[in-house]
This record gives sequence, structure tokens and C-alpha cells, in this order.
Amino acid sequence: QLQLVESGGGLVQPGGSLRLSCAASGFPFGDYAIAWFRQAPGREREGVSCISPLDGSTYYPDSVKGRFTISRDNAKNTAYLQMNSLKPEDTAVYFCAVTRSGYVCYERQTPLAMYEFDYWGQGAQVTVSS
Repeated sequence: QLQLVESGGGLVQPGGSLRLSCAASGFPFGDYAIAWFRQAPGREREGVSCISPLDGSTYYPDSVKGRFTISRDNAKNTAYLQMNSLKPEDTAVYFCAVTRSGYVCYERQTPLAMYEFDYWGQGAQVTVSS
């Protein structure tokens, strides 16, 4: 069955970096759009990146633009989220999510919505603290 497993979370000091991985199985990974969301305690889940399967175009909200980079390795069925210059406000559980609709992330300009994605991983905790 379809499965998404996040890894790479942990504790990092402000200004540090982490790379999250999302290992996928059970579906044609290369045909799916992939996104990363995050949810901090008491807050709504927020989309922080998206990558299209059509042309590799990406989307980031202003809160992470220039600091986070999403990528995918279709040969390894894995997506990544490189997070640099981390801030305490980046502390959250990070989830990867996928959808068969390739146009969801294609030249995206508006915030991501949870309902647009069909399958989710279990999440990885990222804590930014000194």
C-alpha cells in the first residue's frame, strides 16, 4: 500500500540546518506532486513547499523562501526538504504529502491547502532552540 515515511528531524540551534527525507513506496512516485507541511502546537497546518512532477517547479511561502529547498529523487522514490538558517519559529512537526494531480504545484502562487493532498506521512519533529 501507499506509504510515506519522514526522517531527519531533530534538535538544532538557531541558524543551523537540517535535511528532512520522505521515503515513498506503493505508488508511481514520479507522477505525483509532493509537498511539505508543518504544524506547530496550537496552530493550523501550514504548507511550506511543493514540487511539481511536470517540470520540477517549486513553491514556497514567504516565511521560508530563500531558506528552505524542496527536491526529489525519482530514482530513489524520495523527497527532501533542506532547511537552512533555521529559526525558533520553524519548530513544528513536519509532514510530507502527495497528490496524483500534477498541476497542484505547477507554477504555484497561492498558499497550499491540506485538502489538495491525498496521502500523508506520520510526521517528523523539528525543534529549533538554543
